[in-house]
Amino acid sequence: MSDPLSEIVRLLRPQAVFANLISGKGNWAVRYSEFGKPSFCIMLEGSCRLAVDGHEPTTLSAGDFVLLPTTPGFTLSSFLPSPPVHLDPTKVPKGLELRYGEQTGQPDMRSLGGAFLFDCVDPGLLVSLLPGVVHVQGSLRLSQLVQMVGEETADEKPGNEFMRSRLADMLLVEAMRSTTSGSAPPGLLRGLGDERLAAALKQMHAHIGRRWSVAQLAKIAALSRSSFFERFTRTVGVAPMEYLLAWRMEIAKEFLRRGELFVSEIAEHVGYGSTSAFSAAFTRHVGQPPSHYARAA
Repeated sequence: MSDPLSEIVRLLRPQAVFANLISGKGNWAVRYSEFGKPSFCIMLEGSCRLAVDGHEPTTLSAGDFVLLPTTPGFTLSSFLPSPPVHLDPTKVPKGLELRYGEQTGQPDMRSLGGAFLFDCVDPGLLVSLLPGVVHVQGSLRLSQLVQMVGEETADEKPGNEFMRSRLADMLLVEAMRSTTSGSAPPGLLRGLGDERLAAALKQMHAHIGRRWSVAQLAKIAALSRSSFFERFTRTVGVAPMEYLLAWRMEIAKEFLRRGELFVSEIAEHVGYGSTSAFSAAFTRHVGQPPSHYARAA
């Protein structure tokens, strides 16, 4: 059976750019201006304070992982901060260790700050799935991944770039798994946290070309038609058929970017009986015909 979360990561095609090791000692603070793209912080040692604009400040400890899907302005500091050093994240030198506070001696904290780049046309797909701040704590699996990331960053062994890319995939999946609950905004991840809706979502993803009805999906979820429709719409954020259409269009866009199938073949794969019906639906949803989208991609 198709796994919706794996499909999301496959479509995003994450590539990690591990920017810098960051360490601090004594009293210090650094203020990063808005970045606007997905970024993350991995705590390697010690602890510090993170204050993201629009969110309550939080404590980061060794092994914690933070993902900011849109990275607004934020301040990273010791618990008794000094006046912050202001930085533009687009102009921070890459590959150097950034040291804040006292410049000598064993640091109180060490972290790894970086950014996710996505080799896809629509990285907004990630933003629509996640809350503004994803903070994962106490995850043994994530701690192990964090340790591996630190090792790959500190020791430039052969195959380093490939390893960090694969670790980026796993970090992203673990972060997304952590939000399959009420902490996630309405969307696929929150739906996957609902056992009954998850059964229907998995079938929709596994059989994208089937002519689904709300009644069929409600039966899979073991709910009445009206209960399923209301629960799905409230949890996922859109009605079942609207979600199915949006996902079909994401799959279609991926096929068009790859350029390996005719439009008629793509139409059949995503559940349309004719090329014209698919083209009309694609144009309404995406804003341009499939042929134009393929040429632009």
